[in-house]
Amino acid sequence: MFHLDEYVGLTEEHPASFRRFLRERLIAPTGITRHHLLDGNADPGVVCMRVGAALQAAPIDCGCIGIGENGHLAFNDPPADFETAAPYIVVTLDEACRRQQVGEGWFRLLDDVPRRAITISIRQLLTSSEIVCVVPDARKAEAVKRSVEGPVDPSTPASILQTHPNVTVYLDAASASLLERSDAPPRQDRMG
Repeated sequence: MFHLDEYVGLTEEHPASFRRFLRERLIAPTGITRHHLLDGNADPGVVCMRVGAALQAAPIDCGCIGIGENGHLAFNDPPADFETAAPYIVVTLDEACRRQQVGEGWFRLLDDVPRRAITISIRQLLTSSEIVCVVPDARKAEAVKRSVEGPVDPSTPASILQTHPNVTVYLDAASASLLERSDAPPRQDRMG
């Protein structure tokens, strides 16, 4: 199991730590023994190289992701870098992404949200044999619409999923509320 993203400078004990979340809600309950977590307290460049090397040696069978309110994938905020070949990169989080973290209750104030993070790159994510994307909640409806029905564009990072041959997107009624309705089966060149 490979970790998608983590805040730079956040301890694992912090409630918003993705390492903590994964250990408590996935690794411990399922007994996953082989995992590669991103240490937000270590040198970000070293973490990117170490976990990136392990990732490149173990192809991704299934990428489990979501879409952020601003259309981000992992912590690839708009405009996303669709070209970098590095498996992991250090990014500066945009204000919309940081506001989402406050809105979800992970941080009390915007100033409490770290400004940098380590994230899997878009190109690395697209090497997954299969991608499962789960996107609940009305606050993500606009991003879903742009990602599914809009053009593939770095200004909506999740739109790149339209180019992957094996993506399944799960939406609830609220997150799908802005999509145009169609009785036609999903097109093969679009997300299903």
